[in-house]
Amino acid sequence: MLTASGAVEDRVNGLDLGADDYLGKPFAFSELVARVRALARRANPARLPVLRAAGVTLDPSRRTAERDGRLLQLTPKEFGVLEQLLAAGGAVISAETLLDKVWDENADPFTNAVRITVGTLRRKLGEPQILHTVTGAGYRIAP
Repeated sequence: MLTASGAVEDRVNGLDLGADDYLGKPFAFSELVARVRALARRANPARLPVLRAAGVTLDPSRRTAERDGRLLQLTPKEFGVLEQLLAAGGAVISAETLLDKVWDENADPFTNAVRITVGTLRRKLGEPQILHTVTGAGYRIAP
């Protein structure tokens, strides 16, 4: 974090909230550069967990998805929907939540894009059906 709030309490709160570093203003540019270099040295990209349910394996880091060992050719939106549903662990996810998490902020809230994407994703996942519609609530992947 780079901020004008340099009090000890502010620094502690910033670090507790997840900041990797905290630098209050005013600061020396050389210190900022040195801190960025130090962060880059220790940066080890965390691998996202592989998600599995109902014979589906989704690896977010590799951007691959399989069903019973068969590689699925998914569009970015289909991949995003599948990722959200698998991450929910069988819980119902509303179309509004999927629209918010998978589409950008300019998506029309009255669009049927989620319904269409879920339909094509169902076809690609194949039989037996594991992606279910919960009427009036949303969608879920059967455990």
